[in-house]
Amino acid sequence: MNSRAVVDSQASDKYLRIASISIALYDYVITLPAEWRFYRSQPSIFHLSIACILFILIRYVSIVVMLLSNYGYFATNITPEICQHYFILAPIFKVLQTMVSQVIIGFRTWNIARRNRRVGITLALLFLIAITLEWFTNMFDRIPVTDEPGNCTPGNAGKTLSAWLYYVTAMMYDLVILTISTTHLLQYDVLSNRLERIVRVLMYDGIGYLVVLTGSNVLNIVLYRESDIQTQSAGASIGYAVTWIMSQRILIHLREMQQAPHMESVVLARPAKNAKNIMSDFLSKSNLDFVTSPRSMHVNNDVELDIRVRVERSVVVDYTDESGGVA
Repeated sequence: MNSRAVVDSQASDKYLRIASISIALYDYVITLPAEWRFYRSQPSIFHLSIACILFILIRYVSIVVMLLSNYGYFATNITPEICQHYFILAPIFKVLQTMVSQVIIGFRTWNIARRNRRVGITLALLFLIAITLEWFTNMFDRIPVTDEPGNCTPGNAGKTLSAWLYYVTAMMYDLVILTISTTHLLQYDVLSNRLERIVRVLMYDGIGYLVVLTGSNVLNIVLYRESDIQTQSAGASIGYAVTWIMSQRILIHLREMQQAPHMESVVLARPAKNAKNIMSDFLSKSNLDFVTSPRSMHVNNDVELDIRVRVERSVVVDYTDESGGVA
């Protein structure tokens, strides 16, 4: 690669990193109120829900990995001896961030599937397979890279490049998990406007997560496969930012749907022979509405990533009895 191409690739690397930092910082600031509401909804600091714990992990593991990666790139005072130990930190936290993100969409899918035991076992096996492959492919043949005096970034050397396979594994896991959740969402029999909105939000969150992260992963695959060793990690910071943003968005939307009002009023205005028939029809209709909800109708903040909707209806009955009187 000639010197002009090297300069251009290094400039692109800087632009991508600065853009990712700016996007992540902006999202962090605008989601501070949502973070505060997360903390306020917890019964105590010693009794956090798993959803809150995952929110904290994805938020602050992401901050750590972005700091480690971008400090190493922009630094001017890292010695070769320090770099021999420092360069591996960003890849380690990258896998940890991905694991938290995959736990989030895994629990989300399990709850959408109404905590089906077979689905839970399948998700657990897929997760174990994915993280095993991700740890191996991301850590194998890693070396420290210094393209400017005093900086330190990780690279992937050797005859067989493996780091790009990390992104392939992550994409396949996301695709399979979100296909399972979308399949179950399409099977829901929505009979309420509120439940229809919830299913729509869950659908859009899943599709948005898959599209954005797939785009980021494809970018990193191209860079690892086609770029020189100095610019292999140019797109990594973008990946950290979008994984952080899209994962925490799922948690924020789930918490907002849990906290939203759950009351819905219905007035039955059609005539009937007696009140007993009306109530019989109404109860059968109400039972069908619960088809879209998980097994338990009780709202419990301790249960992770669950959306429970209780549809309560007030019924006004106006009927004429057989003697002509109005009840």
